[in-house]
Amino acid sequence: MDKPVRHFQEELDTLFARLLEMGGVAEERVRAVVQGLVTRDPAAIEKVMRGDEPINKLHIEIDNRCFTLLALYQPMATDLRAIVAAVKINTDLERVGDLAVNIAEAAHRYTTHAPVKKLIDIPLMGDVAQGMLRDALDSFVRRDTQLAQQVLNADDRLDGLKTQVFRELLTFMLQDPSTVEPALDLILISRHLERIGDHATNIAEDVIFMVSAQDVRHHAHDTSG
Repeated sequence: MDKPVRHFQEELDTLFARLLEMGGVAEERVRAVVQGLVTRDPAAIEKVMRGDEPINKLHIEIDNRCFTLLALYQPMATDLRAIVAAVKINTDLERVGDLAVNIAEAAHRYTTHAPVKKLIDIPLMGDVAQGMLRDALDSFVRRDTQLAQQVLNADDRLDGLKTQVFRELLTFMLQDPSTVEPALDLILISRHLERIGDHATNIAEDVIFMVSAQDVRHHAHDTSG
């Protein structure tokens, strides 16, 4: 392997490692804020609300690495698709970080009220969303389209849980008007968790495109054919 090729591969490996690191940070923030909500721990929630800096720094660094690789090496075919995918995945992960902050803000408001109910579906949504994120990033690093497809399939489960949360909380709100404010915050949190699943789905779609040059957006869930 000649020197420029070896250097390119090292830079690419570093880029992937940084993306995985960012994914780990984003996933941990989602885990921490859902845990803080369930245990009604204001300090844990506050930490997520104020802890956006590491993700923002990684976001800028990864973008710079991507653009440097594109400019210096002018990669072709699969490598080009991998770097373009990394740019998009980087944006998705940064948005997951933003959504964790949004969840923290709603959780902060929620903990100022009496609990509406025992939280079951929302922590489950958190687990599913984190799993999707983890699998999407693993599928990227391993270039594993089967694992990416599993992420796309898991999205339906998240949608179903969000609908369940909404219906259940609507019943509480109709029965007791004092639950309206906190119940709306829980509905908002469920929507943010669903959006995190959507970002994981975006990553999985990018992986399928990167590996097979097949664009599965807009018909990823179409099983009619």
